[in-house]
Amino acid sequence: MNKPPKEIADEQPVLQPETRLVVAGRDPQAHYGYVNPPVYHASTLLYPTAEDLVAHRARYQYGRKGTPTTEALEKALADLEGPACAGVALLPSGLAAISTAIFSVVETGDHILVSDSVYRPTRVFCNTMLKRFGVSTTYYDPLIGAGIEQLLQPKTKAVFVEAPGSQSFEMQDIPAIAAAAKARGVAVLMDNTWATPLFFRAFEKGVDISIQAGTKYIGGHSDLMFGTISANAATWQRIRDTSWALGLCAGPDDVYLALRGLRTMAVRLSRHQESGLRIARWLAERPEVLRVLHPALPQDPGHAIWKRDFTGASGLFSIVLRPVPEKAVHAFLNTLTLFGMGFSWGGYESLVVPFDCSSYRSMTWAPGGPTLRFHIGIEDAGDLIADLERGFAALAAAS
Repeated sequence: MNKPPKEIADEQPVLQPETRLVVAGRDPQAHYGYVNPPVYHASTLLYPTAEDLVAHRARYQYGRKGTPTTEALEKALADLEGPACAGVALLPSGLAAISTAIFSVVETGDHILVSDSVYRPTRVFCNTMLKRFGVSTTYYDPLIGAGIEQLLQPKTKAVFVEAPGSQSFEMQDIPAIAAAAKARGVAVLMDNTWATPLFFRAFEKGVDISIQAGTKYIGGHSDLMFGTISANAATWQRIRDTSWALGLCAGPDDVYLALRGLRTMAVRLSRHQESGLRIARWLAERPEVLRVLHPALPQDPGHAIWKRDFTGASGLFSIVLRPVPEKAVHAFLNTLTLFGMGFSWGGYESLVVPFDCSSYRSMTWAPGGPTLRFHIGIEDAGDLIADLERGFAALAAAS
């Protein structure tokens, strides 16, 4: 006798996130047995009758509002986020995801709180577009924790967090911030690109809206522009309505690449983490390095929070060099052959960029020397260390 669907579902084993990344959103039999869904390049959808057209009776209505390709990725991402995720919106870039998410929770006259260590383009958006629309922004110390309560105003509608902080890698006590915000009915938005839902369960920590630049670890190959917004039941309707009203959608080829990258993200992140920690520990022992900014290192000021709230680390971190002339830093960078220089990260290749965030931070930022941000790719870590050794030799020669 056949079992009812619910009974069959109840017997399904609880799958680990790594397995769910492979199976979620897949239905090969719906596509003639092919493992991956086809790429639907679509705008117009035809209805069989006038009655169906008038009543909008169709699973899909228009290319911008979804196709089987986008639906597969949305389902896979929602599954990864966990049961509290009510929906996922796909956007053409990480910044588009950030701006759309913020727009969805504010109106003219409102106020938001944003971490001082936020991704710089987020800050630019708040200081320009939001300001033009009459929304005010206060930047707060990322180490504030439960003290965020003192900054909440009657018109505060959102707190925007990012952990670790962009470039400087401060760790925020997100559960404490979320608890204070929730007590006042304030939404919590998070840029979760660094950890991804594999290493930080945003909704379980009190976040309402979780954002990722899918350009980074979801794609994983430095070849697409893409962003995601995952929302809980309290915020999903406004996220969906805002993205539709703004006419935002991700291109079909980028959606397909994102879905393909998602299937291998757990394997890649494991390698990024392993090599990143090995090289971070090695750098911490170098005489040229004043300190390494990596929350997974025990000596990092944010390590206790990272260990409590996160289950892993990606390949992105920064270092502070001991004071040397700029020409010595340039000699170091120009000598490297396995580290490219470019303003992104999350791909399979290693990258390094110099930075100085003092001009766009409100809180104290006094590193004590030149700063470099590294992304450790999936190359052999020993080869990367040898490349860095050659770089340090060039730095010493130019100092």
